[in-house]
Amino acid sequence: MSLEAIEKVTQVETQARERLAAAETEAKQIVADAEKEGQALLQKQRSAGAEAGRELLRQAEERAAAKAAKTAQAAEADAAKLREAAGKRLEAAAEFIVGRVVSN
Repeated sequence: MSLEAIEKVTQVETQARERLAAAETEAKQIVADAEKEGQALLQKQRSAGAEAGRELLRQAEERAAAKAAKTAQAAEADAAKLREAAGKRLEAAAEFIVGRVVSN
């Protein structure tokens, strides 16, 4: 083999090694970028999930507060009816007691 052919082979081998190193570097960069983008997307989804959870909790609390207010209003109405009925019976009870005391 001539010296020129040997130099050409050496040059081609050097270029091949350089291309291979560049390809490996590029592949590592692609993997690193993909991992970084994946982590960013994962964090974004976690944040969105947490926000959705907070929104669901807020809605549940609103429904619970509305139901509690409705229940309290109904209980107050029932209590008012019972107070009214008790007031009517109180007068009759007082007359009954006065009648028993006077007759004895």
